Amino acid sequence: MKIQSLVAALLVGGMLASPAFAQSSQQDKMKACNAQAAGKKGDDRKAFMKDCLSAKPAADKKMSQQDKMKACNTQATGKKGDDRKAFMKSCLSNQPAA
Repeated sequence: MKIQSLVAALLVGGMLASPAFAQSSQQDKMKACNAQAAGKKGDDRKAFMKDCLSAKPAADKKMSQQDKMKACNTQATGKKGDDRKAFMKSCLSNQPAA
């Protein structure tokens, strides 16, 4: 009986902590956007704040190695042998093909 109570308490505590963390993160984002919007007024400020607050963190924009491999494989369709090998090497290293 005590273990069930403990598990229930941990679950409820976890659910209550999650929104608090998200709210803190949103507040930090709001502070950063406000600081960047200094000097802007009216519609310019509204538009800037909308874009700033809806922007994803930069880490999300970076493509994972697996995603990069899938994209390069798709682009390499039809290439064979040394041609494909050279293309894949170039594509995966983000260098233009020679």
